[in-house]
Amino acid sequence: MSEQAPASHLASAGAAVASNGEQKLGILLVFLSALMWSLGGAIARFIETPDSWTVVFWRSFWAAAFLLAFMAWRDGVRGTVRLFFDMGLPGLLVAICFATASTSFVVALGYTTVANILLMQAGVPLLAALFAWMLFRERVAVATWVAIAAVISGVAIMVSESFNGEVSPIGDGLALLIAVAFSIATVITRRFAHVRMTPATCLGTILAATFAFSQTSLLSVSSEDMGFLFAFGALNLGLGLACFATGARLVPAAIAALIGTFETLLGPIWVWLIHSEVPSARTILGGAVIFAALLVHLGLEFRRQSRPAKAGITGMPNPN
Repeated sequence: MSEQAPASHLASAGAAVASNGEQKLGILLVFLSALMWSLGGAIARFIETPDSWTVVFWRSFWAAAFLLAFMAWRDGVRGTVRLFFDMGLPGLLVAICFATASTSFVVALGYTTVANILLMQAGVPLLAALFAWMLFRERVAVATWVAIAAVISGVAIMVSESFNGEVSPIGDGLALLIAVAFSIATVITRRFAHVRMTPATCLGTILAATFAFSQTSLLSVSSEDMGFLFAFGALNLGLGLACFATGARLVPAAIAALIGTFETLLGPIWVWLIHSEVPSARTILGGAVIFAALLVHLGLEFRRQSRPAKAGITGMPNPN
């Protein structure tokens, strides 16, 4: 999945100065992050622990442990502490958004399909543009407005299953909440370029673990479940974010976002192949509308960024 996702919609402004070799490495790392994130739903389906809050706690715990170790290795202990203090209020807001999204993702898996969750997340960049216009009156191009309308239509098709009882309204509501939380995090990160996504996301996992700890009465799980929870947290979430935070600094924003769509594409396929979870017709239809709108929008953005610019290529802030 993808609650990893606010990062999957952010890329570095420094990509313009990256060499060809660095860009190739960046593309590889961003693809590996999308691959790691796409395995989230398939891993979660192996976990037999019935209490969602127990799953949220251990997943967040292992993700936080991995991210703290990664930052300590990359920036040193003092540098890691400084990163947390330098985030300020914007970093705290991003962390809250991420904690909300990551918690909602785990709980939503008990009510709806992986495809429903991931396909709704595909519209995050366009929802972010809508929120940026609503909150800060940022200019939105006509093509983007058309894409936003298509995304809203696709989401409406998907959630329409909730009205006839085929899919839980709780599941669809949580899936939509995930997309909204990621969109807000994206807008905040765009607005405050100094926000470092790795410490903000790490703080989000700590907040999620703390809240889950207050909601569950039993943290013990089987050794088999603990193995899957470690993979769900450290590898799916933590390693995915570390790869993206490193790779997205080396490629233009549109390329990073385009490669990030592999998470949306591969996630439902893994669950279908491994667990035989087949998306419904409305999920496929609504998801196709969202996915097509995203690809067309990113394609236009890629063409725009590929043109020789007088002031160089610009992108979104660093995700790390």
